Amino acid sequence: MMKFIFMMVFMIPLSFINKSFWLCQVYFLFMFFLFMLNFSFDYMISNLSMFFGTDLLSYIMVLLSFWICSLMVLASEKIYKTSLHSGIFMFMMVMLNMFLYMTFSSMDLFIFYLFFESSLIPTLMLILGWGYQPERIQAGMYLLFYTMFASLPMLISIFYILNRFGSLEFFFLVFKFSFFSLFNYKFCFLVKMPMYFVHLWLPKAHVEAPVSGSMILAGIMLKLGGYGMMRMMVIFSGLANSMNYIFVVISMLGGLMVSLICMRQGDIKSLIAYSSVAHMGMVLGGIMTMNYWGFCGSLMMMVAHGLCSSGLFCLANISYERLSSRSLFLSKGMISLMPSMSLWWFLLSSSNMAAPPSLNLLGEIILLNSLIGWSFISMFSLIFLSFFSAAYSLYLYSYSQHGKIYLGLFSFSFGYSREYLLMFMHWVPLNLLFLKSEYFMLWI
Repeated sequence: MMKFIFMMVFMIPLSFINKSFWLCQVYFLFMFFLFMLNFSFDYMISNLSMFFGTDLLSYIMVLLSFWICSLMVLASEKIYKTSLHSGIFMFMMVMLNMFLYMTFSSMDLFIFYLFFESSLIPTLMLILGWGYQPERIQAGMYLLFYTMFASLPMLISIFYILNRFGSLEFFFLVFKFSFFSLFNYKFCFLVKMPMYFVHLWLPKAHVEAPVSGSMILAGIMLKLGGYGMMRMMVIFSGLANSMNYIFVVISMLGGLMVSLICMRQGDIKSLIAYSSVAHMGMVLGGIMTMNYWGFCGSLMMMVAHGLCSSGLFCLANISYERLSSRSLFLSKGMISLMPSMSLWWFLLSSSNMAAPPSLNLLGEIILLNSLIGWSFISMFSLIFLSFFSAAYSLYLYSYSQHGKIYLGLFSFSFGYSREYLLMFMHWVPLNLLFLKSEYFMLWI
């Protein structure tokens, strides 16, 4: 495990070399393939070194981190072309990747918390440094204070556990916990996911972030909450079942409310950001049912949403670079100008609404089984969640691709091969992973 950390440390001086922008992107992909060679079907912890190790859950999340980080570089060509501090940008990417790698592979609770919070800093820098509007400062403050406020009680609880039990290794945390301690842990992850009621930082951060910031937020940062919840729920299983129904109800009804908000969005990025909240509501519901199907479905949905949402943000950025606007009312008739890109809009919008053969469909079916098995009443909110998921995805696609072209366009460029490659690398794993879905079922 340590060798990958050393490889990322080696990338730090490489990132500041002027002409090494694309070399770093290839390096991320190279690390992805190297890490894939470490794959083991064993559900136990493997690749042990220091306080790091991976089971199938953390292995899948680390692979997703490497993949999304390489695609972030591919999507951010404008930073390289305009020489907008591309060296510092790449340094932030390397640090972010390193923190995420350490978060997902740590086996000690304090080390997990340390890197869990550290990953916030490069994300904040991406939003503040390469965001578009002056409101990015406010978005950065939302992001920082929501997550820091929620995670400080967790730090206090970690010290309490260390004082009481003398160890913070995940293996040894099998003691009886108090309700207060459980809520401290949960609250931290609920804000990160984010759960409805504490989700307001996410649309704000997405709208103001550059494309790389949106990709990492949608692709990985939302998954940190789900990953932490899966790790901690097993420990809290005795106490958690007594209060989980509250969070399932909030996540189901919250997902429904957010779906309705999506239906009246005029901003492309804002619509995709709110759809993330709706999808993560289903993931949260699946985790809170505390059954095998719920956990496996949540992991599938997290990976599927990471690829799908990241791809949609790339498409939104491709439109933004040409139109200089994210408004759905101005970006009409794109099918006449960029018919090939319209195909990718359709493919990713259909995946977003959980159409076959995407991994979203498989994850959603398993989550439906889990939630309806947990309580028959949840069927009523799930019916509308699935319906509105299709409705706002169609709304996004049809509004942006059909209609009359905005006549205020001065000049226009068609899609580059880099952009088509970017879409291809999002869509292919998303729609082929269902063939090897056992990877998501073996980790428990």
